[in-house]
Amino acid sequence: MADKKKAPRKGAALQKLKEDLAAGTIGPAYIFYGEESYLREYYLGELKKKLIPQGFETFNYHALEGKDLTAQALAETVEAMPMMTERTLVSITDWDLFKLGEDQREKLIALLEDLPPYCCAVFIYDTLEYKPNKTMKKLCKTLETCAEAVEFPAASNTDLLPWIARRFKALGKDVDRQTAEYLVFTCGGLMTGLVPEIEKIAAYAKGKTVTQADIDAVADPVLSAEVFRLSDAVLQGHYDQAASILGDLLKMQTEPIMILAALGSQLRRIWTARLALDSGRDRYWLMELWGMKSDYPAKLLLNAARRTTAEWCGQAVRRCQTLDRRMKSERGVDSAGELKLLLVQLAAERS
Repeated sequence: MADKKKAPRKGAALQKLKEDLAAGTIGPAYIFYGEESYLREYYLGELKKKLIPQGFETFNYHALEGKDLTAQALAETVEAMPMMTERTLVSITDWDLFKLGEDQREKLIALLEDLPPYCCAVFIYDTLEYKPNKTMKKLCKTLETCAEAVEFPAASNTDLLPWIARRFKALGKDVDRQTAEYLVFTCGGLMTGLVPEIEKIAAYAKGKTVTQADIDAVADPVLSAEVFRLSDAVLQGHYDQAASILGDLLKMQTEPIMILAALGSQLRRIWTARLALDSGRDRYWLMELWGMKSDYPAKLLLNAARRTTAEWCGQAVRRCQTLDRRMKSERGVDSAGELKLLLVQLAAERS
């Protein structure tokens, strides 16, 4: 019986790309995908540096958009000869390879199997999800053979926290680990979003070392961080504070249904944290349950859960579910008003 083909190690394709760049053995084609657009753009830039002499980008770098692109137009671009360098670079953004008609798909397969040696093609999935259709066996096999699919997922804290420290250092500021974790919690874990926030915070901070107060003063929190503050205010009985946070979210034109979804999700996490406390489980159990990349949010959840009971959490989650159904099924619902009423009810029933 033949051995099953082993699945590639996670991150192996990205490591190979780094090795290709270092050794100058850049392949004929790549597929760049994943939520971390900062890294996608960074490595596209590294390919440009390696392949195209400065000042000759206009002649040797070709950026194509997937909308209305045809295999014939792509073929004409990749077959254009390089000028004053050995290779050209062609990027193709948001061209869904698995949504092409049969004729276009066959032409793409023929092109990939016979890419000119002087061209490197990079298919970039930005707003579209890269989701191979395994029923298209011929296309899948061609892509596996002729292109390297490189995923750029959100970085783990092991990589992200040192990167944050380096970004601040370049701007003349220091940041400790706890503050860096607070920044990730507040602004999200994507480098793309963190870059402008770090620049704002560094410009604002008066001291050499960045503080949580500096982050609170100028950073734009992601919805999950705001909803955590909202739920925490409810658990502490600070209804006015919770209402103020909700009001700010509504002023920013955040859809009430999105706020409710985030609140319901947060309350479910607090519920599991309360169950963890009641059953003697620790933050590492929570991290595994929710796929957390650090123990920072897990510790916050456990602290929040200590202020309530499993019964209150269960009732709060059910209230969110009931309101969610009403918002989606009933006409004329005052969604913002119902959200405010929900906060009143949760605060009144808190345990």
